[in-house]
Amino acid sequence: MKLSRVVVLVVALGAGGIAAYLAGSPKAPPTAEPKEAAPKIKMVDVLIAKNDIVVGRALQAGDIEWQPWPAEYASAKFIRKPEHAAASQQVLGFVARAPFVAGEPIREAKLVRANGSGYMAAILPAGMRAVSTQITPESGAGGFILPNDRVDVILTNAEKDAKGKEHYRSKTILTDVRVLAIDQLVEEKAGQRSVLGKTATLELSPPDAEKLALSSRLGTISLALRSMTESPKSEDVATSAPPRDITIVRFGKTSSE
Repeated sequence: MKLSRVVVLVVALGAGGIAAYLAGSPKAPPTAEPKEAAPKIKMVDVLIAKNDIVVGRALQAGDIEWQPWPAEYASAKFIRKPEHAAASQQVLGFVARAPFVAGEPIREAKLVRANGSGYMAAILPAGMRAVSTQITPESGAGGFILPNDRVDVILTNAEKDAKGKEHYRSKTILTDVRVLAIDQLVEEKAGQRSVLGKTATLELSPPDAEKLALSSRLGTISLALRSMTESPKSEDVATSAPPRDITIVRFGKTSSE
């Protein structure tokens, strides 16, 4: 065999071996492109309810705690630690005028300082009065009126005609009135369907409180439950005029309405 052929054969065999080696060796992983760092979310501590807080409850240390919230969604109405670092101590003793659920941010609008007063005085809006009236299952919608329901107040009384014969009449004296409590129940319990109470406490303005007190002496007071979806009609005014021939005395001055 000629030498040149031997050289060509050796070169071919060497090239084939190198190619087989390269084909069987693991390939280097492709270089990963650097990822952009995820934007860091700015957080702020917000005072929240640690557990459910019912209406009229005075806040205690175990009822509240600080919790991180995304600053973008932490409303200015929330109690935030940067602006109110001592709030977790300052709100202790405040009374809840509306319920909180666990995890709900504490808002000043739903709190009131009791200043030694009872919870009813604490949750009553400024300028309003809590007035109680006797009810029965018949005059209280069969027990289906609960705290925070809205009702109309109806007076039923008897009048005598010229012949001395009695005639009964009914008149709505107040409309769209909020019920604060039935007996001692000031909030609607979970699963509560009815309360057969003897006393309803209503939220009234001072003039309406006078009308209710006077009307209760003239006849029977009944409460008519309003629908939750019903909006007050334009003719419904919370300060409806009392029945005819009612005389109201204010500070020694007598006026007929």
